[in-house]
Order: sequence, then C-alpha cells, then structure tokens
Amino acid sequence: MKVDVLVIGAGAAGLMCAITAGQRGRQVLVIDHANKPGKKILMSGGGRCNFTNLGVTPAQYLSANPHFAKSALARYTPADFIALVEKHRIAYHEKELGQLFCDESSKLIVRVLLDECAAAGVRIETSCAVSQVRKSEEGFSVTTAKGVLHADALVVASGGLSIPSMGASGFGYELARQFGHNVLATRAGLVPLTLSGKHQEHYQDLAGVALPVAEARVGKRSFRAGLLFTHRGISGPSILQISSYWQPGDDLRIDLSPERELGQWLADQRAARPAAELRTVLGEQLPKRLAQRLCEQWLGSKPMRQYRDHELHALGAQLHDWPLVASGTEGYRTAEVTLGGVDTDGLSSSTMQSKRVPGLYFIGEVVDVTGWLGGYNFQWAWASGRAAGEAV
Repeated sequence: MKVDVLVIGAGAAGLMCAITAGQRGRQVLVIDHANKPGKKILMSGGGRCNFTNLGVTPAQYLSANPHFAKSALARYTPADFIALVEKHRIAYHEKELGQLFCDESSKLIVRVLLDECAAAGVRIETSCAVSQVRKSEEGFSVTTAKGVLHADALVVASGGLSIPSMGASGFGYELARQFGHNVLATRAGLVPLTLSGKHQEHYQDLAGVALPVAEARVGKRSFRAGLLFTHRGISGPSILQISSYWQPGDDLRIDLSPERELGQWLADQRAARPAAELRTVLGEQLPKRLAQRLCEQWLGSKPMRQYRDHELHALGAQLHDWPLVASGTEGYRTAEVTLGGVDTDGLSSSTMQSKRVPGLYFIGEVVDVTGWLGGYNFQWAWASGRAAGEAV
C-alpha cells in the first residue's frame, strides 16, 4: 500500500500532524502499535486532560537548544488549540497557573482529534507494530504487522520512554540513530523523587502527608506548588517540576512555608502563647505529623518562652531552606515525560524535517524538547505536529 504521508504514533503530536496534512489534501495513514489511539491523552490530567496552558512561552521548555521550540510554538499557540476545542463545543476550565482542563473527560479531546482526522480523510491503523524501515529513491518502505507500507514522507511521533506499561518504547530513538541522527541521553522527567537509607526512614511513615504549598529548589531553579510525602520519597507538583532539573548529587532544598515568614511568626507566637511547645505551634502552620517529626528528629521542642529571638529566627530560616537528600527518581514507570531524545541540531525548527534524510520528520516527545508540568507538553505536541503537517 502506498500513501503520501505515513505517521508512526497515534498520540497527540501524530494525530495533529495527520489532521494538518490531511486538510492539505495529502493521503495520510497513521499507524500505532497500541490497541487504540491517544492512550496517553486518555490518562492525562487525572482523566480530564490538561490540554494546554495559557502562559506558554519557550522559557517553559528544556532542550539542549533552548531556541529550537520558538518557531513551532509561535505558529501554533494555545489560542489555536482552544479554538479547536470550542469548535467541538467541549467545556473546559482553568484550574490554576493557566492550566486548561476538560470539564468532563479526556476522551473528548481524543474524540476531537479522531473526528478531525475523519473529516480530513486520515486513516488510522492500531495494533500495527513496525519491524523495519527502509529509505529508497521512491520514499520509505515500512514493514509492519499488517504488511509492507510505502510512503513519500515518514513522520516519527512515537513518543518517549515514559510509562512503559502503556507501550512506551525507544523505537523512535532507534529509528533516528538508524538514519544517522544523534540522540541525546534520556532520563525520566516530571517524576517523583525517592529517598533511601536514613533519609527514607525519617519520612516514610509520613506517606500521605501533604503541604498545600512548598517551594522546591535546585540551584537557581525553583517551583512553588504542592508537595506530598510517599512511601518511597516525595512527590506533588513542586517535586515533579523540579525533578526535570534535579540530577543525582544535586542539593535539593524545600521551603516548607513559602507564604509565611516563620521566624517572625514564631516570635509572635511566643509572645501570645509562651507555655505552648514548639511542636504544637509548628503543627498549626505545617501538617501536625510533619511538625512532630521535624521536632523529634532535628529541631527539638521546648515551651516557646524558653526560646530567644535569634533562635526562633534561626529555626524559621532552617524551615525555609530544609534539605532533602534524594537518591533517585521513580523512573520511567511513573514519569510523565522523557527528557533528552532526538538532537534538535539535526532537525529544521520550522518544519521538524530531518536535515539528513529528506522526507523524514520527528515530532513531539521523541524530540529533545520537554515542557514543564501543566499542559506545556501537550502544546509542544500540537505545535510540532502542526509544523510537520504543514510541511509534509
């Protein structure tokens, strides 16, 4: 079978590319080894799909070339995808920090994409694994579980290594290397961090304890959002965000109360409640179990009247710069994204086409462009898919 455009991967980027190319009159076939399209879309945002973010700029993306994402992001914006959602009358809301979610289900976003594919004449084949790809003068020859396919253009939208239980694999990276592309080292991103040894022992029975707002810092990078203690370590939005910047050995610091200056607050509490114990007072600003543990293990606890001003301010400073020694991450098993991937130096930033192999394109997560938590990775999928779809 021969088509104009063959897209490998029926995720967000692949479907957007297919829609765009199909609308331009190209004969498009999308194939995926999974049993249904858009599986990662379906589970995203707790089943509600955080489909974009109102505050998207290139600054929210990690890449060896921070300029690469600019062209695609500028040409397909959050407003463009919102217009598509509104065209299909999907109700949505802004949760926080510009994050847009469906009011109902992520299934509605997949339905929008599939309806647009159908309208553009795009065919989709699932349960269609690829075993071999060859390049010839006529284009590409792709051997699949459903036979050999031929295409003038080949778009690789196969995603990264995140969540292997949903079928993630390194296929796209292997294909890139086959055609002479450099693939930058990959690692799990937007992922919980693990603690080990005595560091884990100190905190593991706090599993389930949450701070509504904490600030996680590595070097000059910081994120302020919720934090959650787990059986194996720490999670929550602030930790998922910082995990993309943290590497083993990095100094991780947590401001346990970023919205209240604790030194002065403790001094005020001493004046108001001189007989109260420190652990009792801290338990009104921090989760009680966490306050108890901090006092048991590190801070001690005396009646407030026994502390001097400078001691309370020192305690406050400690709590605003609390060290947590992470030993690693939960890995690809729970990571939302994969950092690294196909080196952008080998791709056109305006079309996503390979500079080495005419007619070969790489889009979405397989490329070395990774967004923050909060809809940024979907926007990269839409934008990079659109850029390739306009070019194939």
